[in-house]
Amino acid sequence: MSRPTLAARIAQVTIAVAAVAVLIAGLVSYGLVRGAADAEAQRALARQADVVAGTPQSDSVRGPKVPGRVAVLLRRQGIAIGWVTRGGVVLGDPLARRAAAVAYRRTGDGPRSLRTRIGGDLVLVEVRPLDTGAAIVLAQPRSQAGGLAAPVLRRTLLALLAGLAVAAGAGLLLARRLARPLQRAAAAARDLAEGRRGVRLTTEGPAEVAEVAESFNRLAGALEHSEARQREFLLSVSHELRTPLTAVKGFAESLADGVTTGADVRPVGAIVLSEATRLERLVADLLDLARLGAQDFRIDAADVDIVSLAADAGRVWAARCRSEGVLFRTDLPPAPVHVRTDPTRVRQVIDGLAENALRVTPVGRPIVLAVRAEQRDAVVEVRDGGPGLTADDLAVAFDRSALYERYRGVRQVGTGVGLALVHGLSARLGGTATAGSAPEGGACFAVRLPMGPDPSRGAPPTVG
Repeated sequence: MSRPTLAARIAQVTIAVAAVAVLIAGLVSYGLVRGAADAEAQRALARQADVVAGTPQSDSVRGPKVPGRVAVLLRRQGIAIGWVTRGGVVLGDPLARRAAAVAYRRTGDGPRSLRTRIGGDLVLVEVRPLDTGAAIVLAQPRSQAGGLAAPVLRRTLLALLAGLAVAAGAGLLLARRLARPLQRAAAAARDLAEGRRGVRLTTEGPAEVAEVAESFNRLAGALEHSEARQREFLLSVSHELRTPLTAVKGFAESLADGVTTGADVRPVGAIVLSEATRLERLVADLLDLARLGAQDFRIDAADVDIVSLAADAGRVWAARCRSEGVLFRTDLPPAPVHVRTDPTRVRQVIDGLAENALRVTPVGRPIVLAVRAEQRDAVVEVRDGGPGLTADDLAVAFDRSALYERYRGVRQVGTGVGLALVHGLSARLGGTATAGSAPEGGACFAVRLPMGPDPSRGAPPTVG
């Protein structure tokens, strides 16, 4: 079943509200016009009664007599004429007699003005006592006196109907104007879902509708930028994967073809193993980075001496740096620094930072692995003597592939997977990762781990 459109609903509501407003205005106007017409008719009848009472009249036993010309004029207007004699006898037209009877029955002193219902119709009554002791009675049905109300009511009704038509037209116009940008937004969203990323909306209409367009444009721009970042990331990862794969494939072919034999087999095997290990580490980092946002990411917390853990890592990286011609040293406190954390993940963080430092540090320059305790935090630092990072670089250092996009082809740089993984692991361990400048001239990456509760109870972080 199709749903009604927004334009149709707005038009229906607008017309309904206008119709209710017209109905209420009509009822109020009818009451006001009818009341004003009745009051004016009563005043007109009172003036005529004053004129009749002031006209010289002959008095007789049957009461005062209204001059013939005056009586004809009154009856042409639907006014009934009657009189009450000095003896209290009511004479004249039937309607006037009934009106006089009602008037004198209600108040014996003979009211001057009165409205009463006679035969289901509202009758206007005017009584004028005479000096002779008699009284003149004029009675006029409201239907005969409504000549003023009818045209006013007709004009009011026409005005209200015109207002209803204008309101309905304005409602339709407003509905279309509001619905048109939303329809364009829906069409643009469909284009966006089908893969067209260059679609944008024109900001128009009321503030709320314009805000929808602006939000859509921001979303489309963010999606386009994100997909571009993903493409760049995949390209960089592909390049990183291709390098060890090419080496493994080439040396494996040399072994398979018998080109490498004898004493050359061992060094070739060592190279193949080294490249395969590098490939395995990169794949493992990618998998860990993908799993960081999952609730079931494993954290095995234990009481860990960060100093001892860093010393073990330092021995491994000292040998690795010597082979690359890079100076390596550790800066560790003499006392243990205990943290409730996952030692495997902390070692993964240290290895990731050291790998990143070794990649950018020139031969003969230093790399420092340092540990210290600051208040309630254990701080692990990896500093290098490489080219360092600018202030803009530090702001995006842990964003995946951000530095790769800036410096590829300029200097040695990785895919950014390692630093993104360090940031995510630090957050999952309940700590923080920061980037800064090192006194050795390069970059300094620090991870702070709280010496407090079990980090495995923390919520998954948002991975850069």
